[in-house]
Amino acid sequence: MSSELAPLRMPAFTWEWGRRTYVMGIVNVTPDSFSGDGLAGQDTEAVVARARAMVAAGADVIDVGGESTRPGHRPVDADEELQRVVPAITALAAALAVPISIDTSRAVVAEAALRAGASIVNDVRGLTADPEMAAVAAAARVPVVIMHDRRIERVERLIPDVTRELGARIERALAAGIAWEHIIVDPGFGFGKTAELNLVLLRRLRELTALGRPILAGTSRKGTIGRVLGVGPEDRVEGTAATVALAIANGADLVRVHDVPQMVRVVRMTDAVMRGWSPD
Repeated sequence: MSSELAPLRMPAFTWEWGRRTYVMGIVNVTPDSFSGDGLAGQDTEAVVARARAMVAAGADVIDVGGESTRPGHRPVDADEELQRVVPAITALAAALAVPISIDTSRAVVAEAALRAGASIVNDVRGLTADPEMAAVAAAARVPVVIMHDRRIERVERLIPDVTRELGARIERALAAGIAWEHIIVDPGFGFGKTAELNLVLLRRLRELTALGRPILAGTSRKGTIGRVLGVGPEDRVEGTAATVALAIANGADLVRVHDVPQMVRVVRMTDAVMRGWSPD
């Protein structure tokens, strides 16, 4: 938990790191989301209705993605991704008072999404897949979530490699002109790591505060939870709740989740324990 970090101040919102944990609600406009919650082919009213419900339940930001990142997913081209996310973001920007994040690794998609009303870029490839991505985010002066996605196989290399590789990606962002205060890091739970390593990553998450940036934890409904509990994505709410609570206890500032009403309650309870609580 990063109480020593300067707040993220944007024209439409301010996040004061350390005061509480922020909640990012996931809206997938894909047909093949691993969690089974994709809204591809649905009209924008369905997308807006889901996002409104998340905001009413306490989501601080809505993350819109148009391409699945599950293992074995079908890649889509930029045109298809644009057709999925731009109408959704346009409708959401008109309907919601909270910021909208675009979950993409393509600069052309990020740029179009920002024009449509998004105000955060969430790149699961950490600015490495598209050489123009960092420049797009820098020009728009928006926050970026930089994730770690490199394969790691040995537990003794886990924290050193995640720290080193995220550090390099932070340097790439700064060199492109992205402001230090606009950078959020995501250690990539479920990306390039075995189930065993994901659990160690969660247990040692606080060590990543050495990077000096707020941490996003994206554990929601992930395969590691399924491996441990032996359940499908639709039955991972309790497992997600455990990982969200532990992530916050170990230093997370922002959590990305599918089940917003349940996880907002988990966040509030964990914050009360970890950050303090008053009946007023």
